[in-house]
Amino acid sequence: MVNAVYPGTFDPITNGHLDLIKRAAKIFKHVTVAVASNNSKKPLFDMQERIDMADNVLGDFKNVSVVGFDNLLIEFTKTQNASVILRGLRAVSDFEYEFQLAGMNRSLAPDIETIFLTTAEQNAYLSSSLVKEVARLGGNITKFVPEQVIAEIERKLG
Repeated sequence: MVNAVYPGTFDPITNGHLDLIKRAAKIFKHVTVAVASNNSKKPLFDMQERIDMADNVLGDFKNVSVVGFDNLLIEFTKTQNASVILRGLRAVSDFEYEFQLAGMNRSLAPDIETIFLTTAEQNAYLSSSLVKEVARLGGNITKFVPEQVIAEIERKLG
């Protein structure tokens, strides 16, 4: 079995992310949830807060770890002794962008494969951005994020 890296901003981690991680943990020897700094997205939570939330949610998984990174994904993947980058696909619209990333990563490191997992149907519409928007407008987010994340979002949004 091989090790995989599942990169993302995870701002915040959602039930969609959690579903993919649970499934990946059954497939791969080890899964590193790689929290990207990604300041261009202007995250609500700083990197350490996102790492802590993911750690809190994923603490029971024996073969999953959470690590922050701010360098090239391929270089980070090598430091994790992983040979797979895991990406989630929610809809056909995700595929074109993800296909470009996979091609670039293959060009940079032909020995690292990108594998796509499709989201569960109930999470196809779910994104961190939508969760934050619903929360900002006072909507109920309990079915979109793990329980541990709700308090963090409420704290952050006041």
